[in-house]
Amino acid sequence: MIRHVFFLAVFLCSTTLFAQEYIPKNDGVKTATSHYTALKHATIHLSPTETIENGTLVFKDGKIVSVGKSVNIPKNSIIIDATGKTIYPSFIDLYSTFGVKQPKREPNHSRSPQYDASREGYYWNDHIRPEQNAVDHLDYDTKKATALHKAGFGVVNSHIDDGIIRGTGVLLALNNEGTSANIILEAQSAQYTGTSKSKLSRQAYPTSLMGALALLRQVHLDADWYAQGLSKEKDRALEALIQNRTKVQIVEAGSKLNALRLDKVGDEYNTQYVIVGGGDEYEAIQDIKATQAKFIIPVNFTEAYDMEDPFLARSVSLADLRQWNQQPHNPRILAENNVEFALSTYKLEKEADFLPQLIKAIEAGLPKEKALAALTTVPAGIIGQSNTLGTLKAGAYANFLVTSGDIFDKKTTIYENWVTGVKNELEVAPKDIRGSYAFNLENEKYTLNISGTLDKLKAKTKTDNTTLGTKLNVTNDWLQLTFSTVDTTKQEFIRVVSNLDDTPVLTGKAYLPNGKELPFKAVKQTADTTTSDDKKDDDDDDDDDDDKEEETPATVDNFFPVTYPNLAFGFENKPQQETLLFKNVTVWTNEKEGILEQTDVLIKNGKIAKIGMNLNAKNAKVIDGTGKHLTAGIIDEHSHIATSSVNESGHNSTAEVSIEDVLNPDDINIYRNLAGGVTSIQVLHGSANPIGGRSAIIKLKWGESARNLINPHAPKFIKFALGENVKQSNWGDAAKTRFPQTRMGVEQVYIDYFQRAKEYEALKTSGKPFRKDIEMETLSEIINKQRFISCHSYVQSEINMLMKVAEQFNFNINTFTHILEGYKLADKMVEHGVGGSTFSDWWAYKYEVNDAIPYNAAIMHNAGVTVAINSDDGEMSRRLNQEAAKAVKYGDVSEIEAWKFVTLNPAKLLHISDRVGSIKVGKDADVVLWSDHPLSIYAKAEKTIIEGVTYFDINRDKALREAVAKEKNELTTLMLQAKNKGLKTKPIEKKEKAHFHCDSNF
Repeated sequence: MIRHVFFLAVFLCSTTLFAQEYIPKNDGVKTATSHYTALKHATIHLSPTETIENGTLVFKDGKIVSVGKSVNIPKNSIIIDATGKTIYPSFIDLYSTFGVKQPKREPNHSRSPQYDASREGYYWNDHIRPEQNAVDHLDYDTKKATALHKAGFGVVNSHIDDGIIRGTGVLLALNNEGTSANIILEAQSAQYTGTSKSKLSRQAYPTSLMGALALLRQVHLDADWYAQGLSKEKDRALEALIQNRTKVQIVEAGSKLNALRLDKVGDEYNTQYVIVGGGDEYEAIQDIKATQAKFIIPVNFTEAYDMEDPFLARSVSLADLRQWNQQPHNPRILAENNVEFALSTYKLEKEADFLPQLIKAIEAGLPKEKALAALTTVPAGIIGQSNTLGTLKAGAYANFLVTSGDIFDKKTTIYENWVTGVKNELEVAPKDIRGSYAFNLENEKYTLNISGTLDKLKAKTKTDNTTLGTKLNVTNDWLQLTFSTVDTTKQEFIRVVSNLDDTPVLTGKAYLPNGKELPFKAVKQTADTTTSDDKKDDDDDDDDDDDKEEETPATVDNFFPVTYPNLAFGFENKPQQETLLFKNVTVWTNEKEGILEQTDVLIKNGKIAKIGMNLNAKNAKVIDGTGKHLTAGIIDEHSHIATSSVNESGHNSTAEVSIEDVLNPDDINIYRNLAGGVTSIQVLHGSANPIGGRSAIIKLKWGESARNLINPHAPKFIKFALGENVKQSNWGDAAKTRFPQTRMGVEQVYIDYFQRAKEYEALKTSGKPFRKDIEMETLSEIINKQRFISCHSYVQSEINMLMKVAEQFNFNINTFTHILEGYKLADKMVEHGVGGSTFSDWWAYKYEVNDAIPYNAAIMHNAGVTVAINSDDGEMSRRLNQEAAKAVKYGDVSEIEAWKFVTLNPAKLLHISDRVGSIKVGKDADVVLWSDHPLSIYAKAEKTIIEGVTYFDINRDKALREAVAKEKNELTTLMLQAKNKGLKTKPIEKKEKAHFHCDSNF
C-alpha cells in the first residue's frame, strides 16, 4: 500500500516529534493512551560496547525512560516477558531514497543540446539545486518500510537523488502508524552532493566528471561572493547553498578514486565531506585514511562469476576475480585503520540482502561491535543525533529490535522492530519452553531436555542413562514430540501432543505404540535439577549436521592480498629508490657528449650521480650493461592514458576543468607504457572545444596514487584545439547549436575570451570587488605567460590564425600538436617560437589530414623547429622508439636527433628539460635499459627507472605472468567451489576498456 503524506511547511518547521496535540478533532470521542511499556528479562545491547543480561527496558511516548538490571517499573505499565530474547538498537541508514518521490527524466522533445539554464532566479547551471528539500516530496511507502524493518532499520536519512548539489535530506522514523509529527525526526538533516546531472534539465554542462568537479569549485566561490552582498541579481540557489553550509555535507563518490577527488575539492573550500564510498576503499586504504573523512559504505559485494566455460573464463580479469574475494574485507580493513564508517543498503537490489551481506563482512573479520556501531552510534553521530538515536539509553527514541539471539548470526530471527515506541511485528516469536522437564508414562520415568534458539528448538528424551531418538516440532501454541521407546530394537515410537501456555508445565496426550492414549504432563525442573549430562547433551547439539555452514566463509585466511595497483602486474610492496650502477653500457646522453660506448652510470638518491669509466659505489646494485643501451626515458607530449575523463564538451571554453582532477593511477596502460620505455607524459584534455581543459604532466610511477603521479616541477599547461572537432563537424545534425560552427567562428572565440580575460585581470588588479572566476583566472595566466598552450592543429590557415591571435595579446603558442601541415609554415613557426609535436606517419583518417606527408617531422626539424613525436594513442605510445626511427627513414634525420624527438625535445616543449630528457649528472634518474639499439624494432625495454625506482623489469614481468595465471586459477577454483555449494553466480560479461582519443566525448 502506498500512502502519500502531505505536510505544510509551517507545520514542519514548528512541530516537534511528540508535541502536545492542539488541533481540534471532529471524528468522535478519542482518548489517547499514555502508558509505560516494559520489556523484562532480555539480553539488552545498550550500545555496541555495553550489554546487560536479564535486563529491563521501559519506554513511554516513544522514548526510553529507563533501562538496566534493576529498574523501577511504574504502575499500570504494560509488561512484556522477553525471556530468552535479545534487544538491539534499530539500525540507521544515512544514504537512502526511501519515502522521497524521485524526479523522472522528461522525454527529450529535441535531440539538440541545451546550453543555457532553464530556470530564472536560480544559479546559471540547472544541475546545482541546493534549494530542494526532500521533506517537500515525501511519499511514504509502508511496504518498503516493512522491508527495511526486516533488515533491522528503524531510521533512514533520505534525499533526492538528482543533480550535482541536491539539497537537503530528511531524517525519517520508519513508523508505519505515524503522522508527520512522529515520522519526521529532522526536516532538513543534511545537504547532499554528487557528480551526476539532474534529470530535470537537459543543460549540457557538465558532460564529464572533471566538469562536475570544476562546477563544484565555482559554485562555492560564487556563494562566497554572493554572501558578501555583491550580486545585483537574486539567486535562490546560492542563498540555499549558503544556508545549508552549516549542515552535514554528504557526497556520493561511489569509488575510491572519486572519494579522493571529492575530498580534495571539499578541502579547497574548507568542507569535510561525509563520503559515500564504493566498497573498494581497501585498495587505497592509506590515502582513504588520510582524508580524515567519515564514510558511508555499501555492502553490495559482487557475486562469483560462473566460470564453468573455460573459454569465457579466460576473459575475466584478475582485478574482477580479486574483487569477489576482497570486497567483503573492506569493512574490516577500514575498521583496522580507524576509518569511521556507517553501513548502508546503498546499491543493494533488495533490503533482504543487507544482513546476509553484512554477515559476509563479519566472517571476513569485521568485529561485531564495529558492525553494530556502523549501524547505530556512528550514523547517529554523523547526523548529530547521538543523544536520541543509536543507543538504548534514557532519553533516546524507543527504536529497538527484538531478536532470537545474536543479530549477526545467520540463524537469528528478528521478531519485532519497534520504531518510536510502535511495534512492528515481523515474525511471531515462539514461546520459550527451553529447559529440562520430567514426566512419567506407564511407570517409566523420562527426562525431556529442550534447547537451542527460540526459532530452532532441539530436544533429547532420556530414561535412566538411555538417550532416545527424538523429534520435536513446535507450531504456534502446540508442541509435537516423537521419541523412540525404551526397547529400541522394536523401532516403535511414542507421540506426544501438548498445548503451550504460560505455565512451566506441558500438558496434553501421549499416544503409545499399542494404541493407548494417556494424559501427558511434563513439569519443568529448576536450574539446579538440570543434570550435567543434560548440559553436555546441549553442547553436543552444536555439532549436529544440520547446523553446518553450506558456504565457505570469507575468512581473513583466504584473503588474496592487495597489490599496488590492485590488478595484474601490481606490486605486493611499493618499489623503493635504490642506488644503481650500470656497467659497460652504451649511453645515449642526448648531450654534447653524444653516445658513449662501454660507459658506467651511477644512480643515487633518485639522481644521475656519475657518468664515466670504471665507476664504483658502495652498496650499489650493479647491473651489467654489456651489449645493451641506456637512454633517458621516453616522454610523450600528447597522451590520453591514465585518466578517467578526456573531454568536457558542454561549453566552447572549459579552461576551468583540469585533467589532474581525474587522473587514474590504476590504468594498465601506465604499466604497458613503462614496458615501452615511457617515463613521463602530458595527459591532455581532448579537442571538443577551442579552449579545452588544463593538462596534467605526470611520471608513470606505477602503483602510486594519482597525487604522486603529478610532476611537481612541471609548469602549467592547457589544451587548445582547431579544426573539425571544435566546430563539431562530425557530431551529427543535433550538434548545430553550439558556437562556433565555422573556422571563422573559432577565431572569434579566442579573441572574445582573451579580451574578457584582459578585462577580468584589470578588474582583479584594480582593488575593486570582483567575482573569482576559475575560467578567467586560467586565461589570465596565459596572457601573463604563466601557463602554456598545447594546441591540437592540422591545417595551415588555422595555425597561422592562432599565432596571430596570440601575438595580438602578446603571448606565444607553446606547441602545435599533430600539426600535420607544419611543413608548410615551419619558417613562421620558428619566427613565432612555437614547437611542433607530430605523428610520424598517420594520415588519411579524416579530411583535414589530406595533405599530411611522412617528411613533416624532418622538414620542421631542419627549419629549426623543436620537434617531438607523440602518440595520442594508448597503443602507439608503447612503441614511440619505433616512431622516432621512422624519422631516420623519412627525411634522413640522424639517429641521435631522431632519438631526441621522443626524449629531450618533448622535455623542452614541456619545459622540464632541466630535469629529464637526457642523461646528465644532476638530472632525475629517469632512464631505460634497452636490450638492443633503442631505434630497432627488436629492442626491448629491460628496465624502466624513474627517480631511481625500478617500475618495470622484464624479468619481474615474466615471473608475474606466471603468478597472474596461478592466482587466476586459484580464484577460478574458489568460484567453481562456491557454485557447487549453491552460491549464486553471475554470467561473464564482456568488458571493453575505454580507449581514449582527442575526440572521446566524456
